[in-house]
Amino acid sequence: MRRALLAISAFALAVPVALTVAAPLEAKVKADEAMAVVLADPRRTDDRIRDQYRHPAETLAFFKVKPGMTVVDFAPSGGWWTRVLVPYLGDKGRYIGLNPDIRTSNDQLKKLFGGLGETFPAQAAGWTGYPAASILAYNSDGMPAELKGKVDRYLIFRMMHNLWRFDMLRRELATARALLKDDGLLGIEQHRAKKGASASYTDGNKGYMREQDVIALVEANGFELVGRSEINANKKDPANHAEGVWMLPPNLRGATEENKPKLMLIGESDRMTLLFKKRK
Repeated sequence: MRRALLAISAFALAVPVALTVAAPLEAKVKADEAMAVVLADPRRTDDRIRDQYRHPAETLAFFKVKPGMTVVDFAPSGGWWTRVLVPYLGDKGRYIGLNPDIRTSNDQLKKLFGGLGETFPAQAAGWTGYPAASILAYNSDGMPAELKGKVDRYLIFRMMHNLWRFDMLRRELATARALLKDDGLLGIEQHRAKKGASASYTDGNKGYMREQDVIALVEANGFELVGRSEINANKKDPANHAEGVWMLPPNLRGATEENKPKLMLIGESDRMTLLFKKRK
């Protein structure tokens, strides 16, 4: 009898441990399956060629993005990440496309970033098949107050150079802090200059920034670095192009018939991939 009781007790103790281990494992399997479906969607046929450079599954895993979360996609532009994030977050998640505050900006920036809330939800609905009413879009000066402190992840893909060169960085990082939950995370992917690159090459106008500068700027604005990854590194990129990062695919700005094959072999830019938390 004593042996039987001991066996039952041991089993009872083991079950919660097994469930604790199984639950996150099951969630990861479901997330991986969801991502596989998203990446294989026919709507991404034209996007898929960029997967080899942008590593969507690995990048979102590093940023700890999961289905059901509320996620800001900063400056979604043509929607490459929108077409991944909206279906991956799913019906229980919330996707927020967010452009910068341009109230005091020049006409060029107003043309680039203005009126996102007016046109983007319908556009994103066409891209993803999700209803426009489920896709939120704002400029940061028009963000509803009720969303403050409700965001799980705030993602900035290849846009830090624009925030830097157009003097919008401090304001937009303050918005990110306000929107993120206390345990929310800021994920940044950015074209990476060489460590010794000159100030004139890394002022944002070439698209490249030094990794140490990005970290310093973000940490100076209320965040703390908690992780960095080489997921999106490209050692073939010399990061010294006369026309900046836009000389590489997919833009090939300023490419000639002579140097285009070499640029195509390089592929997209070398990139840093950084993760930050809010500093108390």
